[in-house]
Amino acid sequence: MGRPLKAAPEDLEAQSEKLHKALATAGLGSRREMEELIEQGRVSLNGQPAKVGDRVKAGDLVKVNGRLVKLNWKKQAPRVLIYHKPEGEIVSRDDPEGRISVFAGLPSVRGGRWISIGRLDFNTEGLLMFTTSGELANRLSHPRYEVEREYAVRIVGTLTREQMDALLQGVELEDGLANVETIVPGGGEGINQWYRLVIKEGRNREVRRLFEHLGLTVSRLIRVRYGPVAMPTRLKRGMREEMSEQDVSALMVWCGLEKPPRTASAAGRGREERAPRKPRAGRG
Repeated sequence: MGRPLKAAPEDLEAQSEKLHKALATAGLGSRREMEELIEQGRVSLNGQPAKVGDRVKAGDLVKVNGRLVKLNWKKQAPRVLIYHKPEGEIVSRDDPEGRISVFAGLPSVRGGRWISIGRLDFNTEGLLMFTTSGELANRLSHPRYEVEREYAVRIVGTLTREQMDALLQGVELEDGLANVETIVPGGGEGINQWYRLVIKEGRNREVRRLFEHLGLTVSRLIRVRYGPVAMPTRLKRGMREEMSEQDVSALMVWCGLEKPPRTASAAGRGREERAPRKPRAGRG
């Protein structure tokens, strides 16, 4: 009898998954948060303290803070909520000042929790998304993926051509060089003028700080698009709606977390569609 064949690397990958990623997929938090839990010694794998980089497979016993965690190895589509955040709500579960949280009133999630995709400042309104998938939240939020965020900005005053060029080329903020990808005038009345701009990083108060650097005050800031998802016109302040499974799947494809669906004709030839459609939610 010949020697048993060794499993190919891709087979081993399919049989196991990185622990912090599996915990994030289970809805316990973002992948970074799960790495921090592991580093703090609050996660065990088969009775031993877990380490960042450990892999987990079906049948392994994983505990977080001493409590057994059930990892679902059956692939399930994540849930995604679209929310029109009004001013005066904080994107945090705990606030010492007792301000209203965007997480208040969200529908319950069995065996997991809602994770915000990016953040919005207390005084900023507009599109905010939540998901039950830490991996999806990471793909849409982490700066290295450079997902576009589009804003409508109202300022007191008018930008000169030189100021618009400066925003496009980049200005030096306290945390490094920052710039906008595009910026166009959006009209206005009197001293209040609107602009539409796109950024890719989403640093803390980035848009406001860019204008403050130029000596201008932002009087209103609204996020109108995040990646391929635009704010639906029907969604008024404080309203939310859940994406359909079809649109969530399209979002996963857009992020590279799922393969595009195959057409009936291409299925026989083993070819995939070249261009998956964007999520329909929010095209308004």
